[in-house]
Formats: sequence, structure tokens, C-alpha cells
Amino acid sequence: MPHPTTQTRARDLGLLFSGKTGPANAITDVPGVEIGQTTLIHGDGALHAGAPAVRTGVTIVLPRGRSGVLQPVKAGVHALNGNGEMTGTHWIEEAGIFRGPIGVTNTHSVGVVHHALVRWLSRVDGDRGAYPWLMPVVAETCDAVLNDMDGLHVEESHVFEAIAAAAPGAVAEGNVGGGTGMVCYGFKGGTGTASRVVNVAGQDYRVGVLVQANMGIRPWLNVLGVPVGELMPSSSSRQGEPAAREQGSIIVIVGTDAPLLSSQLKRLARRAALGVGRTGTPGGDGSGDIMLTFTTHADQGPGDQGVCRTEYLAQHTLDPLFLGVVQAVEESILNALVAAQTMVGRNNMRVEALDHSMLIDLMRRYGRIADTR
Repeated sequence: MPHPTTQTRARDLGLLFSGKTGPANAITDVPGVEIGQTTLIHGDGALHAGAPAVRTGVTIVLPRGRSGVLQPVKAGVHALNGNGEMTGTHWIEEAGIFRGPIGVTNTHSVGVVHHALVRWLSRVDGDRGAYPWLMPVVAETCDAVLNDMDGLHVEESHVFEAIAAAAPGAVAEGNVGGGTGMVCYGFKGGTGTASRVVNVAGQDYRVGVLVQANMGIRPWLNVLGVPVGELMPSSSSRQGEPAAREQGSIIVIVGTDAPLLSSQLKRLARRAALGVGRTGTPGGDGSGDIMLTFTTHADQGPGDQGVCRTEYLAQHTLDPLFLGVVQAVEESILNALVAAQTMVGRNNMRVEALDHSMLIDLMRRYGRIADTR
């Protein structure tokens, strides 16, 4: 799917966010990171043979682009609530690294995406180093409200298409990729991204975030401290509150070019959960809220004696990175909500998009918007 040239984002509505962004305000502001997405939308109405409502897809993150796909990245993971899946995390916890693409899709398509990534990686020329096996990272959230998820409509070819489309620069948000059929705080959710540039010890570093936002119920939604979910009325004509209790999830992918240890990346992953919490969710029992962080900063490879050399930021200097992650996660979620469009899916379920005009009015009332009138 091509990257968009124009797109409504949260800042376009005048929302007052803190922090300095990169040029694309996206995870691709981290040098080397590329994003590709395949979106599947076809069929409608009630579930019946031959015409399922397909509202799904896959998002691919290449931490070092296609050219460096076999080069490991240091990483850390954290689960705010573990009712979800992200493959490869045991090795990340053990060794603090992974290699290859990150795939994000719907719950029932984890297997096919993993299979496709192994097939693709096995064809890549390059040195696999000490480990001959391939263990891709694949994460999921559940799009069964709008998508015929049991129909297993994501195929290997769709994963290959997303990899082929991967590029730096602007990233499509809302009803795209793995986020196509997702619902967030009772509104249409999906894919979102943002970035921050932070200064640590006199050096600028990039922090980029990509989310697949599918969590929360409407009363919880908080936008820059304003209880929007409680204040924004529901219309009787809407079917935009498909669940009365938490049954969703969120996947958060954080990339940075800062020199960090795997233990420090795990600390960043924990802070990503604070950014999720800023938007209102407590991390409900039914939610899989899983955060992955990685750094593209490269170690010096092993010499003849098998010794690697690394550099890393001192622990006491990390606060700007912590704050940047929290800010970028919060904005990514709100970008997903603002970019998403109303969708009708399986069994004619209709999930409304967040009303921009109502949101602007509420935010203006609470002084959280740049008023140019």
C-alpha cells in the first residue's frame, strides 16, 4: 500500500502535544526503519459462505530496512496485560536481541504471518551468524468485531506485499494494515505512529512509535487530560460501542537510535505502557497490551576472540528518552483514532469514527487546542 500524501492527524486538529517531533512524526524518523502495510477490505453483511466481510491486513516493521534485515537489534519487551501474543519474546528476554521483520496482524493470522516471514527470511542472502534458525517477531490484536477473523483471510502473499511496500517517510494510519478492522475506545481505531527528538547529554536521538490500537471502552477515553469518552454523547443511530467491557488489545512498537543496553530498552518498554495509560485504559483483563522496544544503534562486532564492544547511555541520563516514549505513544494512539474512518463490517456491525468537530469543540472548551479563530 503506498504511503499517503495527505492525511488528517491529531495535530491537524490543533491538539496541543508536548515535545519535538521528527520530520515525519512517525517511527520512520528513526534512521533505517521502514514500514510496509497490506490492507484487505472486501465483502459485507452477514457471515455466509462465499461473501465474508474481510476487514484486516498486516503491518511490517523493518528495523534496519531490507538491506540490514539479518543484522540483530538489541531489544526489550514488557506486557501491561498479557492476554495477547507476541512471538519471539522468550528469546528477547533471554538474550536481549532479535533479527528480521516485525509483523503485526489479527489474532488468528499470527501463524501465517510467522510462516511467511520465515519463508521470506530464508531466501535472503547474508550471514545468519551463530544461529541458523529464524525466529520472527509477530504480534496481534483481535479484529473480530468487524472482520471475519475465523476465515483466516491473511495469506503469505499479503505479507510479501507488505514487505515489498516497506519504505521510510510518511506512514498510513487508521484503517490500514494490521489495524484495518480494529476498534479503540468504542470508536474506529487502528494503526497510528508518532516520534520525538530528545536531547541526552548534548546529543539528539530519535524515538519512534507505531501502535495497533484496539483497546478500551468509550467511557475511558482521555485526550490530553480531557475525559472525552464521558463527555462525547452517543447517538441512538450509532453502533459504535460494540463492547460494554474491555475486550481489545494494543501492540506498541518503539524504535530508537540511542545507544542502549537491552535492560535499558526493557525500561523504555515499561514507559510505553504509561503512554497507553495516558489515553485512559487501565489495561483490562481481556486486553493484550504488549510493548516491544529496539535500538538500531550497532555494536562493534566480535573479533577473533568473540568479544563484542558496545556503548550505552548512563542510566541517570535516560529521563528524556522515557518522556519521549510516553509522549510519542500517547500521540500515536490519538493519531490512529483521528485518522480512522467509520467502518461497517461483519454482521453489519458499524463502528463510528471519532467525530473531529465534537473533539475540537471539547478540546477548545478545556484549553487543549491551538485556537486560530
